[in-house]
Amino acid sequence: MEDYQADFQKITDDVSKITIKGFLDAHTASQFEELLKSLIEKGQVRLIVDMDKLNYISSTGLGVFMGYIEDIREKGGDIKFVRVPDKIYKIFAILGFTAIYEIFNEEGEAIEKF
Repeated sequence: MEDYQADFQKITDDVSKITIKGFLDAHTASQFEELLKSLIEKGQVRLIVDMDKLNYISSTGLGVFMGYIEDIREKGGDIKFVRVPDKIYKIFAILGFTAIYEIFNEEGEAIEKF
């Protein structure tokens, strides 16, 4: 199984970026969920998720995003995806994520939309 890594950094005072690498699946989704929950608890709800190095996402990984988006939006935030690989974008499109989330090629574009 491929490694998983999720790093967090503040981009601006109110926008944070999560960079995900490797596999986001049933084995790693709980780690990602803990990171997301801790950011929400700290009031960091304007999130950019960089998927450039993400090789695989399972339904469990997708479920983490769906499980928290309503709470994030109720707090005035959002999740915006950047640099989504084609194979993952296709999954997003099939499952309707492209109608729920904004997807950008570059981080700067996503920041401007907050």
